[in-house]
Amino acid sequence: MERTEIVLGNVRGEIQLFSDDQKAGKMDISVIGKKLTVYHTEVNPEHEGKGFAKILLERLVSYARENDLKIVPLCPYVHLQFKRHPDEYNDVWLKED
Repeated sequence: MERTEIVLGNVRGEIQLFSDDQKAGKMDISVIGKKLTVYHTEVNPEHEGKGFAKILLERLVSYARENDLKIVPLCPYVHLQFKRHPDEYNDVWLKED
């Protein structure tokens, strides 16, 4: 069974994904004001190919929506997903010029 946790310190933190109570992946994030920046997505090699990055992305987006935040996708994976599915993410995607 997979579960996620959001661990935020002062500004920086992680969205952590656990599978069978073992950490399987994470996203490095920061929240400043109404801006949520995602820097990196990582899934442990033994858990690759199971859709875990997508689970992390869904948790990131739902957290942003729940807290009225806009996402700055510096992470290549998140940025690519936003570009591929703009209609799905337009409401949370902060497009900086």
